Amino acid sequence: MKIRIRYFASLREVTGQNEETLTVPEGSTIANIRTLLLDHYPPLRPILERCLCAVNRAYVQPETELHEGDELVFIPPMGGGQPRRKHV
Repeated sequence: MKIRIRYFASLREVTGQNEETLTVPEGSTIANIRTLLLDHYPPLRPILERCLCAVNRAYVQPETELHEGDELVFIPPMGGGQPRRKHV
């Protein structure tokens, strides 16, 4: 079956692409895809360990089984902003 993976932020930087289509066995789970991605892109390990995941725009657990045509997104942790300043 074919699934589409979209990459954002640091995942895009590591993979060098916005998205890709993978052909994976029926019954594959998000955890299986994580393992596959780590084989192809080892530098993703520290990022993927902290990512949330979504299938077809809904947050799901890593044990979720994927289906033909699903869109998988790993959502990297976000940071930023400035610390609050104390008013004196």
